[in-house]
Formats: sequence, structure tokens, C-alpha cells
Amino acid sequence: MALFTDRADAGRVLAARLARWRGTDAVVAGIARGGVVVAAAVARALELPLTAVAVRKLGVPGHEEFALGAIADGVRTVDERIRRASRTSAAALAAVERRERDVLRRRTAIVGAPDVAGRTVLLVDDGIATGATANTAGRAIRAAGAARVILAVPVAPSDWWPDPDAADDYVCAHPAAQFWAVGAFYDHFHETTDEEIARILDAG
Repeated sequence: MALFTDRADAGRVLAARLARWRGTDAVVAGIARGGVVVAAAVARALELPLTAVAVRKLGVPGHEEFALGAIADGVRTVDERIRRASRTSAAALAAVERRERDVLRRRTAIVGAPDVAGRTVLLVDDGIATGATANTAGRAIRAAGAARVILAVPVAPSDWWPDPDAADDYVCAHPAAQFWAVGAFYDHFHETTDEEIARILDAG
């Protein structure tokens, strides 16, 4: 048995670590796609409004699950160390980015722009691997006018911490000393669809 049954279960566990925000003027923002499911459970438990931010990982060509960066609306993050180590050329990265920007535009049309101006934002994902997506999402939420960003995840490598410009605070329910992949900590880790995100956000 894994640490979490599914993303909703992970959200309930994470909400217990965020209990001090219950009933405040904070807003919960899920990182689309999988983070929205976790965020919805957090928002329900804490009685807070739910929104989302669209982010796309820039994967290493041939090893797409390994991120060398990420993009969001108006934000681009690339880890040059990973790019060089993976021998990803500028041309190859540009090709990846063109594909991902097409997906990002479609997903942004589904989730909309996060309404977070002047608010404290609990930014939620389903876990951290390289951190590229989470850091990019945090920068995007700041650019949208958030007053404070608290990155919150169910699981992450124990030695990981967000970049200072991406989050003001960080909450991890389960820092893992041995970390292989986010999905390894879930019994059920199916790919979240755009239709599922739309339903969750419509339900509020």
C-alpha cells in the first residue's frame, strides 16, 4: 500500500497541515492538471475558494518525464544545469517549448486566469519531482498579483525547497528521504484529464 490512496486522499492529508488557513481570506490554487484534484480536497476541507494555474513542463527530449524547465502565462523557467547535463540543444528545447505552448494555451482557456490579486494563495500540486513546475507556478501566481504564496504538496524529496522568488513559505506533508517518482506514493495515480479539471473548477 502506498502513502496515499489517490489525489483526493492526499489533499485531505495536506489540509490537516494547512488548518490554520481555514476560514481566512486565502484562496487555494491547484497546479493543472493533477494538482487541481489535490487542491479541490484542500479547498473543501478548509472552506476556501478554489482556482487553478496552468503550467507545462519542458521535458528532456526522449525522457519527457524529466523536467529541465516549465512555462506558464508570462513565465519561463529553464534549469541550465539540467539542459547541459542532458545535452539538450537550444534548437531541441525550442521545439519542445513550441509544442508545450500550444498545450498551455488550450489549458489556460479551460482553467482561466487565477483570481488571486492581493490574496494569500495556497499553491497546491500532487507532489514535487524536479520542482520546475512548482517554481514556475509560484512565479506565475506572484505575477497575477498574489500578496503571499504558500506552496503546499503532499510529498517531495526531503532535501527540496522552492526558490525564494517562487514561494514565501513551503509545506510538505511527507518529505521523503528516498524519492523516485511522485506516482510511487499513490495507489491510484491516473492521468487527470482536462474534462475532469473543468468539472472540478465548475463545482467550485
